[in-house]
Amino acid sequence: MSRPGRRPGDAGARPGQRPRTRHGGRLRTTLTGTGALVGGQRAQLTDHHRASVDGHRLIMPLVLAAVLAVLIVVLRCLLLPLLLVAAAWISLLTAFGAAALAFKPATGSAATEPAVVLFSFVFLVALGVDYNIFLVHRIRAEAGRHGTAAGVRRAMATTSGVISAAGLILAATFAALTVMPLLYLAQIGCIVCLGVLIDTLLVRLFLVPALILDLGPRTWWPPACPATARSPAAFRARTPATATAPPPLPCRDGSTTGPFTPSRGTPIRQVGASEWQV
Repeated sequence: MSRPGRRPGDAGARPGQRPRTRHGGRLRTTLTGTGALVGGQRAQLTDHHRASVDGHRLIMPLVLAAVLAVLIVVLRCLLLPLLLVAAAWISLLTAFGAAALAFKPATGSAATEPAVVLFSFVFLVALGVDYNIFLVHRIRAEAGRHGTAAGVRRAMATTSGVISAAGLILAATFAALTVMPLLYLAQIGCIVCLGVLIDTLLVRLFLVPALILDLGPRTWWPPACPATARSPAAFRARTPATATAPPPLPCRDGSTTGPFTPSRGTPIRQVGASEWQV
């Protein structure tokens, strides 16, 4: 029977300490080639720990590669998606560090299970990049019409409030998991809540817009940036006239009215064989 504060099958471990799984692995190594199988709770913990560590090496690169591919397709550039993935990674590491500081006084240890890290990574990368797509796609659309700097200001004015409110609601939802009696659920809730708050209040509102402003037109490389705002003169030069001036028009009595030159944009339509209406 295990002593109080110890987990079953983990005698000798302090509360919050990682389970001792080396004995199961050592026993399996000893029995290699004999056809014998090792069972029990210690063996299950060993398999769970090994599967979680292997999942880190496989799932994390796959998730980052998939997110990067989607960002490249949506934003039609390469540099900015790389910056967004790097910002999501920085936000994730910051959330893990802040959660470790919170776990230490609350549980007596900052140790977590490998599965907690994996689940928190998937949640934070998906949620963080999801809202960044909304913001950056709007910045690109505005930059195509008004220039990069003005596009950032216009996009932040129209989307930052809604995205921040959605992020706060999401953080409050995951914070509800911190009251669960299961430690791993409380840890996941705490990590995701802190990560969403960091991404909503710092990364999305300050870091990403500041990077775009600092890089300017290079943000959209490749292809060429939406560039600078188009001048009104250049816009008018590309805008065709709505109609060309008609020749001198004969009146009903046979006289002519002389040449008529309408101003640009004046709608003109022909109402008869020799009659025009402005």
